[in-house]
Amino acid sequence: MKTPKTRSLGVKLIAFSAVSMLALTACSQGSATKQEPGSTSSGDGDSKTVVRYMNFSANGGNEETLAAIEAAFEAANTDIDVQIETLPYDDYFTKLQTAVAGKTVSDAFELNYENFVTYAASGALAEIPVSNTSAYSPRVFEAFQHDGKQYGLPVSFSNVVLFYNKDLFDKAGLDYPTADWTWEDEQKAAEAITDKDAGVWGDYQPISFHEFYKALAQTGGQFLNDSGTEATIATPQGEAAATWLIEKSGVSMPTEADGAGTPDFDTNLFKEGKLGMWHSGIWMFGGLAEVEGLNWDIVVEPGNTQKASALFANGAAISATSPNLEATAKWVEFLTSSKEMVDLRLEKAWELPPVADDALFAPYLEQTPPENRQAVIDSLDAIAMPPVVVQQQEMQDIVGEELSNAAAGRKDVATALQDAQDRINATLE
Repeated sequence: MKTPKTRSLGVKLIAFSAVSMLALTACSQGSATKQEPGSTSSGDGDSKTVVRYMNFSANGGNEETLAAIEAAFEAANTDIDVQIETLPYDDYFTKLQTAVAGKTVSDAFELNYENFVTYAASGALAEIPVSNTSAYSPRVFEAFQHDGKQYGLPVSFSNVVLFYNKDLFDKAGLDYPTADWTWEDEQKAAEAITDKDAGVWGDYQPISFHEFYKALAQTGGQFLNDSGTEATIATPQGEAAATWLIEKSGVSMPTEADGAGTPDFDTNLFKEGKLGMWHSGIWMFGGLAEVEGLNWDIVVEPGNTQKASALFANGAAISATSPNLEATAKWVEFLTSSKEMVDLRLEKAWELPPVADDALFAPYLEQTPPENRQAVIDSLDAIAMPPVVVQQQEMQDIVGEELSNAAAGRKDVATALQDAQDRINATLE
């Protein structure tokens, strides 16, 4: 997957509410396919079922890894020929949208979670028969269900944890964070570490849509109602979540005037040893490991009334128009749960496989830093998936704008959240 960092902790959505909407653009854009549906290929004189798979996450470095997974699958399924098309993320959803509208889409294709929900609701996906549901981490597996049916299988995941600088904790005479920490524990430590004169800050957590929905879950709130038709953020839990983010700014967390929000500001601050705690994603491990002398580790993020860790997941779905459901389901299940896939992903450090057997993660957990990689797995016990609506980007922009109003003192928190809720619900009518 393109990491949430690459996407500014967001997604580039091509949102639609029904397949018929996609047809509006089908005449003006090219197909994202290479071969007619239902075609067969010949190998060694034998006819094979062709399964076409389109993806974005292998682009830019993992094409060979995906090809190796394909080769392992074909060795075990000699009657199936998998044909892979890998596209850059920036082009992917435009081409996918066109192909679905024109009914020329590949048999299977990759979707990030946010787009999965939209495509599943549109009727564009086929229900997937899964032979071994227990192979998957339950919460990640359930994320790709819609209306009680399995319309996708998780391909990979990344999540957010709390990074911390051990040297700054030692200097302040503090115990290191634990999995039992709450917001209160984090704030006390952050204030003790902060030394504004020295340019040292105790904490960094962006005041953003993605941090807000997660904090809302951590304090027992709900962003949308059960039917997903109304925003429900103007609540005591919503106020607690927004206040948690906003009141740290300028106290234990840098403000925009200090540089917060500029590209790589938080990354550089942590690398320079001037940030005590940092809410960020596991995709940062590699870059931090290269920083000489940086003494750091991770822990599951603190919650308020409960734990909730942000999860960013990609899945593989099958087109509702695929004539090769059985063969495609075999490929998709192998791609997402086989040991061969797990070994290759961990060897190449290509995100994390969504499997339930923790023993398979042994090679990953043995790598350091960080020492406490187990926190990555433990954080899956309580996850917060992003709320999804057709007007996704508009919803995110509204929340970001109103949180900024509250942070700047232009509105109090309660008013900002009520305004955000009213504006979001107006777009959903």
